[in-house]
This record gives sequence, structure tokens and C-alpha cells, in this order.
Amino acid sequence: MWLYVILLLVLLLLAFWSFFSSKSPNPFSVDVRRPPAPPVTDKDIRKKVLKQAFSADKVPQNLDAIVIGSGFGGLAAAVVLSKAGKRVLVLEQHSRAGGCCHTFSKKGFEFDTGIHYIGRMQTNSPVRILLDQLTEGQLQWAKMPDVFDAVILGEPGNGKTYRLHSGTKEYYEELKKQFPGEDAAIEKFAKLIKTIAHRNAFFPILKLLPLPVAKLLSKTGLLGWFSPFIKMASRSLSEVVNGLTTNEELRAVFCYIFPTYGTLPSNTSFSLHAFLVDHFLKGGWYPSGGASEIAFHTIPIIKRAGGAVLTKAMVQNILLDSEGKAYGVSVMKGQQLVNVFAPIVISDAGIFNTYERLLPEAARALPGIQASLRMVEHGLGGLTVFIGIVGSKEELGLEATNYYIYPESNLEKLMKHYLAASRDEAAKNIPVMYVTSPSAKDPTWEERFPGKSTLIVVSFAQYKWFEEWKDERASKRGVEYEGLKDTFVNSIMETIFKLYPAIKDKIEYVSAGTPLTNQHYLLASKGEMYGADHGLSRLQAEVIATMRSQTPIPNLYLTGQDVFLCGFVGALHGAIFCASSVLQRNLFLDLMQLTKAVQAKDSKKND
Repeated sequence: MWLYVILLLVLLLLAFWSFFSSKSPNPFSVDVRRPPAPPVTDKDIRKKVLKQAFSADKVPQNLDAIVIGSGFGGLAAAVVLSKAGKRVLVLEQHSRAGGCCHTFSKKGFEFDTGIHYIGRMQTNSPVRILLDQLTEGQLQWAKMPDVFDAVILGEPGNGKTYRLHSGTKEYYEELKKQFPGEDAAIEKFAKLIKTIAHRNAFFPILKLLPLPVAKLLSKTGLLGWFSPFIKMASRSLSEVVNGLTTNEELRAVFCYIFPTYGTLPSNTSFSLHAFLVDHFLKGGWYPSGGASEIAFHTIPIIKRAGGAVLTKAMVQNILLDSEGKAYGVSVMKGQQLVNVFAPIVISDAGIFNTYERLLPEAARALPGIQASLRMVEHGLGGLTVFIGIVGSKEELGLEATNYYIYPESNLEKLMKHYLAASRDEAAKNIPVMYVTSPSAKDPTWEERFPGKSTLIVVSFAQYKWFEEWKDERASKRGVEYEGLKDTFVNSIMETIFKLYPAIKDKIEYVSAGTPLTNQHYLLASKGEMYGADHGLSRLQAEVIATMRSQTPIPNLYLTGQDVFLCGFVGALHGAIFCASSVLQRNLFLDLMQLTKAVQAKDSKKND
């Protein structure tokens, strides 16, 4: 047996290093951070960066790659390739770039659409260093309060509130204070989180190795010996948490953050949950100036390398040559198709859009494409309410702390009842509300929007509840659709008024987005918030190995959260996997070296 293990490890190492023997330049060889410039608020300047509409004459010549979609998975991959000397065109179907990082304005209020808070953004953390390289240090991050998240079990004002504190030690010590007598359970939970989150190397290795080697390794069952992440991936969050404590409220607090990846505790891999808990142990951060700053500070790097980011560019299909290799895309401009050519095509449109809509019919039937599709399911749809309020955060009592509100402590039962209900019943029994105030988190807000504040509420919704209106035009779906939305909104607002009673007579704007909204603006196939479902099957070794940036179509690559995991940082890692594959270079090793160099340089400055 041990000889078999040694042979496998040798095979793994040989494949790993031979796969990245490229002579492509290192895009992370130099620390490119600059002192941050003053915020750019001029609308015309921002429009030139974020809203450059597609036309054939704006397409750069001699492209090296085309990226479909300007979500951060697409933008980050494009920036990395640009830093390696490639000329990249990013095509976005919406009128503004950024995907879930874009913002919109209504009645003088600005709203985020997807980026609400990020973990691990402390100075010189690996993720912060990576983002600094992708924005040349221009994107600034505001630290949220010590209590970055709070969980309410029951009705605001009458239920119990549990607070999550920043800092690895403080997070767990404060939990112990709030749950006396549960020290042992909390310590076991903390140990599991640390072990899984910090010993996860085989997760990325499975995606970097050649697929046959990765599949062989996953089928041996040996990975569980070496990787706590792989070992625990098949155990559900419910199973693990229920084994730690009988305290229903502590179980709920252990599980509270499941809306950030969108699967029920019974179908959530504990390994995935451990990633997310660990990600926020040091607290939360918010992009100073709002989520649109992310795209605003990445696009100039793409343009400087000779590329472009063009909006209102609906890609109709991916072009394949007679050998089945990708060599460009067709873009709908008015009533005509414009073909754009490049030797590499990267899709940030998600696995479903890419494989089921953008590929020619013959390519969709390929065994490798169908095998990948059989491994995944559509994730849950999202429901979002945008609220504009007259008054400052001080006048209204708004907090930068995020609230997760659950009517009771049995989160599994709440969600199952909701998802199984009719749409009319569901609208009156919403199981979870994530409540956040972008205006309270953003240190630049008061200067940009004096006397105004915003709240955003996020929950789930079944696509089928709204599917009958999918073929109607956005904002023209009729009275019945708007009435259904209003039922959800009214139910949500009753709870929000109990959390923040001072806002009741100050509301100037309320709007709701359903799964159809996500489908229209983000091209989410079924209105998903997080792409392909992140249930237990997604975290099994063979699926991890298969869900990768390389596709069965030569010269076609995937990027974003369907390549790695959901959320902003998940999409970012998906982009690094993608760029590594395109460049045939292990960019994770390059980033490790850069991180050490930056940390050492900054340490000397502080001595």
C-alpha cells in the first residue's frame, strides 16, 4: 500500500511541475502598488471606463484573448493576462461593466448589486496583496466594526441577538460568553474550522493537475488521508454541528452564514462552510467608494495593455473551426452579428450559459460537455430589496454591522418549508433576511450622498415562482408580477421596521429584484445568486477535479465562481486558475513568492 502511495505522489509531483513548464512571463514579478489617488467622482470619467458600448471599430486589433462577461472572474482573468503582455477584449452584455460588482442609481441613491462585504482584507494578507496587484493599490478597503455580523433568532426587538466579533481569538471567546456552558462545543468547532481551512492544499492541486491525473488521484480515496478538507467534504454541516451540541440556538449560530453560499445546512459540505467561517474570522471589509470601484480600478490596466472592456455586447455564440477549436465569438449589434476573433476564448458567463447556450449544438453534445453538466445543478435564486432613505446613518440609527434574521433557530426547517411552499405562502413566510447598509459601511458615502442612506435586504426565491414572466420585458412584466413582488417586499419591510424603526417615515425609494432580475442583468440561467449549486456533490474530489478552467473545447476556458467557489474571492481564485491554464504557468506559486517579498519589504519599512 505504501509503495502505491509513494508512486502516486511521485506521479502527482511530476505532473504538477511538468504542467507548468511554460516560459510565459510572470505577471506578479514586481510589486506594482502606487499611493492611492483621490477618488474619482466625475460622472463623465467614470462613464468612459465603465460604460464603453460595443461597436466593431472599438475592437482592438490582434487580440490574444476574448473574455465573455465582466464579472470579477472575467475582469481579474483579463487583468492577469494583460499584466503578462496579452491584449484582451472583455465583452459585457449589460450597459455597465462589473457584473455583481456594478452599482446602479435611482432617485439619487446608489445601490450595490452583489458585493456586500469581504473577509481577509487586512493589510498584506495574501488576498489583499493579490487585489492590490490587480488594481495597482488604488482600490481601498474600509474595515467594518468589531461586531461585523449579528444573528437575530426571532423577531427584531423581541428575539435573541448573537454577535460575531472580529479576530480569531475574539470570535470564539465572545461566542463562549454568549453561550455559557458550551465551551467544549465551541472549541471543537474552532479546531475543525482551523484544521480544514488551513490544510486544504489538495483542493487547488486537483484543479491544477492534468485532468486524467487528478481523476486518478481522486478515485484512489487516498486524498482523505492527507487532506482534512477532502476527508470532511462529504459530511454535511448539519451532521457535524448536530454532533457538537444539542443547543438549537448555538447550532443556528454555527450555521448562520449559509446564505453566503446558498445551500441548506443538510446539503452543505462542512469543508465549504469551514472556508467561509475562516474567511471572516478577522472581520469584514467593504470597498471604499462602493462596489463599482472594483471594476473602475481594474479596467485601466486592461486598456493600457492594448485591450478593451466593451458593454452592450451580447455574445450570441462561441465560434468553432472545422477542428472544433474556439477561435472567436459572435456579438449581436443591433440586428447584425459581428464576429470577433482571438486564439483564446474565456467565458465568465457560467457553465450553464457557456455549455448550453453559447456553444454550437454539435459541441454541446460532446461527452465531456455532457459529463460536466451532469455533475452540477442550478443554484438557488435570489430576492433582493433596495431601500433608499432620507437621513444620515446617525439620524436613522443605521449600523455598519450586517444582520442575519431568522424567525426561529431551526434554520433547516425554515428553509425547507419556504422552498416547498406556493409562491403566495412563501411571500408571507420568508425564512432568512440578510440586512446590510452600504451607506453606513462606506466612509466616502456622506461626502458623495449627504443626507441620504441605503439598506439592502437579500433572501432566496425559487425561479419557478416567477418563471411565467421570463419572456416579458424587464420593467414591463405586468400588474400580477409587480403584485407578487410587493407581497414579498411588504413582508420584508415589516421586519425591517422592527430592526430600524426610525426609517419608517423616511423611505423615498423601494425596489425589489427577483430571480428574473438576475436573469436579465446578470444572465444567470435560473436567476441563481452563486452560479452552479454548492451542495455536497460539488465538493467531492472528482467534481472538484472536473470543474476546472480547461474545457473539452480546445482554446476555450472557464473563469469565475463555477471554476472554484462562490462569491467575490471564489471568483477571483477561479480567475487565477484560468490565467494559470492559459499561460501554462503556476500563478499561485508566483503569488506566494510575491506575498513573501511584499511582506518582507513592508516589514522593513515598519522597523
